[in-house]
Amino acid sequence: MRFLCLALIACSLTLAAQEPDSSSAPKKEEPAPIQDNSFLVEEAYNQEFGVVQHIQTFQRLWPGRAWAYSFTQEWPVDIAPRNQLSYTIPFAGGGGATGRGVGDVLLNYRYQVAGNGEARIAFAPRVSLILPTGDSRKGLGAGGAGFQANLALSAVVNKWLVTHWNAGATITGAAKDAAGNKSATYGYNFGQSFVWLATPRVNFLLETVFNSSEAVIAPGQTQRSNSALLNPGVRWAYNFSNGLQIVPGIAAPIGFGGSAGERGVFFYLSFEHPYRKLKK
Repeated sequence: MRFLCLALIACSLTLAAQEPDSSSAPKKEEPAPIQDNSFLVEEAYNQEFGVVQHIQTFQRLWPGRAWAYSFTQEWPVDIAPRNQLSYTIPFAGGGGATGRGVGDVLLNYRYQVAGNGEARIAFAPRVSLILPTGDSRKGLGAGGAGFQANLALSAVVNKWLVTHWNAGATITGAAKDAAGNKSATYGYNFGQSFVWLATPRVNFLLETVFNSSEAVIAPGQTQRSNSALLNPGVRWAYNFSNGLQIVPGIAAPIGFGGSAGERGVFFYLSFEHPYRKLKK
């Protein structure tokens, strides 16, 4: 946890240095709080119209030495905005994989059923098509196309605290193991997070995630495994006059239950910026 403490001190000092001197600078309107920048738990806020977000994450776990990197790009579809399209390209290696490379790509659609970034309650289910782009012989993919659904609920408790809740499921109709054996596989996931809005530009997060998945071990046979992580972290924002917002983040995942003994580091980096203006 030492590196996380150092990161908290560094980002606090950096942001403090950026604050204008109230005695000499005119007061500016306080920027909106950081919202759609969680790490392992999905928030129920679609992108604003005309704004695109580029998200990168990297996670490394020990003692298994498994690592995973992902790039996600989110695009709003309409002015409301009710509809959002995105894609996620993962890369992985180590752990149970016998190689390293691209994993299974996700094509995502999310619908804002209720609320938005300004509401106390927001709800946005997501459906994803999973493409079999990862090499199942190396443990990098499921070996077959799949479908994933996730329910994301966000609730504002007060001006200092926001919570997020996830529940989802994944189905692969014809997954494969390294030997080419096939079987249908089923998985499910749960997630919950608390976000303390220390300032509009500095947030502290405590996430808990649980995943249960199946792997093919013989023709028509699977084996289930579970993983659980507690993920304390911090994120902070740099806002620019042209509308660009850069949000770095760092966390220290800790395994428990079926993942007891695992420790790791998690890095997050988001670039969010307008690509068009709303016509009045």
